[in-house]
Amino acid sequence: MLRMKNVSGELCLLACLILTIDLTLGLGPNKDMEFTFLLSAGSTECFFQTAARNDSLEVEYQVIAGSGLDVGFVLVSPSGYRLASDFRRSEGLHTVDQTENGDYRLCFDNSFSKLSEKMVFFAVILNRQSSGAYGGQNEWVEESMVEYKLEDIRVSMDSVHRNLERSRQVLTVLRTLEARDRYLLEDNLWRVSFWSCLNMFVILTVAVTQIYTLRRLFDGTKRVCT
Repeated sequence: MLRMKNVSGELCLLACLILTIDLTLGLGPNKDMEFTFLLSAGSTECFFQTAARNDSLEVEYQVIAGSGLDVGFVLVSPSGYRLASDFRRSEGLHTVDQTENGDYRLCFDNSFSKLSEKMVFFAVILNRQSSGAYGGQNEWVEESMVEYKLEDIRVSMDSVHRNLERSRQVLTVLRTLEARDRYLLEDNLWRVSFWSCLNMFVILTVAVTQIYTLRRLFDGTKRVCT
């Protein structure tokens, strides 16, 4: 029971640390979403992402900590169609090329686990095709040549902005994987230490028992000789 409380405390501290870093790096206008949360045992959590028609939506999730490192995942469209479904997976990546107007529902399921809570990180990347990453398209000058050059600059800036956002998303996923690996190493260290101490105790017990048995045998031999 004490071990379960310590694990829950470590998971809470790890979630707060990752959430703080995500909020720090995610300051400023950003249409993407990144979140790390604790999924309680035997529960289901759902999140919503608004999308416009003909956009592209990419959802990636990772189970950072918790027994088994697995959750269920469901992606549901605004019209109620199930677009993706995973059962007891540690990670997943799903893409919707042509979105529709409305809220997409992302649900994480841990109902199959009655004892262990899970720490889950997920990122939603929304690429808008209907409008650029920077506003002010109606303010371009009307001269054909200048407008053409400005349009080239705008396209280049949009491309750079998308690449930077994608790079930030990749770095966040790598940071999440590092946190998961750190949790696994700490958990495995506790297991290795426990079983090593148990094996050492068994070896010492067997050695003491053998020495005691041999001494009793030799004591019996001396009595017979006398």
